[in-house]
Amino acid sequence: MKKIVILQSNYIPWKGYFDLIKSADEFIFYDEVQYTKNDWRNRNKIKSEMGLHWLTIPVKQDFLAQRILDTKVVDDKWRKKHFQTIRQYYSKAACFASEIKFVEELYSTCLTDSISEINYHFISQIAERLGITTKLSWSQDYGLVDGKTERLVDLVKKAGGTEYISGLAAKDYLDETLFDAAGIKVVWADYSGYPEYPQTHPPFAHGVSIIDLLLNTGYEAGTYLKKLV
Repeated sequence: MKKIVILQSNYIPWKGYFDLIKSADEFIFYDEVQYTKNDWRNRNKIKSEMGLHWLTIPVKQDFLAQRILDTKVVDDKWRKKHFQTIRQYYSKAACFASEIKFVEELYSTCLTDSISEINYHFISQIAERLGITTKLSWSQDYGLVDGKTERLVDLVKKAGGTEYISGLAAKDYLDETLFDAAGIKVVWADYSGYPEYPQTHPPFAHGVSIIDLLLNTGYEAGTYLKKLV
C-alpha cells in the first residue's frame, strides 16, 4: 500500500497541511494549476496582541490562468519584513529562544523569487524539523493528463499509489468513481479534535501558521500533530 497526497504549495501552512504530509508516503506538490488570488499560496496568519495578522508575499499575476509555478515575487523586502514581524509578535513565546534562530535561517536562506520554490523551501525544512520523512515530489515530475479528476488518478498511478488522501473540500468536485475504476482507495482527511497548546495572545486559534506551533512548543511541536486518516 502506498498513500499519496496531491496538493498546491502553501506559504508557511498550518499544522493540518503538515499532517497531510505526514499521513502520506509521497506528497506531490500540484503547482501546475492556476494561481488563485487571496489564497494560501503566498500568505498565512500568525498571532499578535491585536488578533490574527496576515503575512503576505507580494507577487505578480500577469493573467488569470497563470500557473502557481510561474508566479514570481515583486519585492524582495518581504523576507526581512516577515521575519521582523514574527520576532516582534513572538518574543514572549515559550520557545522563542530555542526556535527563533531556525526561523531566521529559513528566511535568510530563501533566495528564490518563485512562489513555488519559496513554499517548498519552508515546507521541506519545517517538515524535517517536525521529524516527517515523507517523500516530496512535483506533479511536473510525472506530467499531467486532461480532466480535473482524471489527472489526479493518473498522478497517483504514476507514483505507484494505491490510496489517495484528500481534504474534505475536494468532495465538491472529486469523482470517486474514477478512482474506484483505477483500483485506488480515496480517504478523506479528518481535521477535527486537534489538541490545544500553550499559545501566546489568546484566545486560542487552530488555523494559524505552523510557525506559531514551533515558537510556542519547540521540539514538542510534533506531539501536537495528529493522525488524519
